Amino acid sequence: MTAAPGATAASGATETSPAEAPPAPALLVIDMQNTLVAIAHRASATVAAVAGLQARARAAGAPVVFAQQQDEELEPGTEGWRIVPELAPAAGEPVVPKAAPDSFLGTELDAVLRARGVTEVVVTGFATEICVESTARQALSRGYDVVLVADGHTTSVRPAASGRYAAPAASVAHHNEIYRNLRFPGRRVRVLPAAEVDFGRGTPS
Repeated sequence: MTAAPGATAASGATETSPAEAPPAPALLVIDMQNTLVAIAHRASATVAAVAGLQARARAAGAPVVFAQQQDEELEPGTEGWRIVPELAPAAGEPVVPKAAPDSFLGTELDAVLRARGVTEVVVTGFATEICVESTARQALSRGYDVVLVADGHTTSVRPAASGRYAAPAASVAHHNEIYRNLRFPGRRVRVLPAAEVDFGRGTPS
């Protein structure tokens, strides 16, 4: 697995291998919980982008799946732990509890996706360089194609010169660029703005 700079298509999508069959996408919403969204960079814009994706996925009959962090700071049942109301799961949509940055680790996420015939995971959520990146990379390792939604993930607000992390806008842009140029054998990796994500199951996305 290597990054190959300069191999980005005009649309911002990069394909690692031709898709032999139409993708079966699912929207994955990671950790868009009250406590986390409250400290997020571009929170309102990110929530709006994900809400639009949810509406389109549901209209197309594509699964919408949630990963929800729970730990000592996000105790189940508390207001901060809850998914923000703008993105609340619809009846019957799976919510997968997790305790690690990798949403697959020690959870039922893989089983949930496979039970629904998913072959491509459309990744959104918080935080870009932690749970979003860890989950997207693990999805590739588990055999899924990945779409990273360029304006559908975010990270925490922090000073530009914090000395610990890149500024939030830089972090989001950096990870988008990594995934635009990522090569992963047998997988298709794309970075698309929310407006260009197509959930049509049975037709190329």
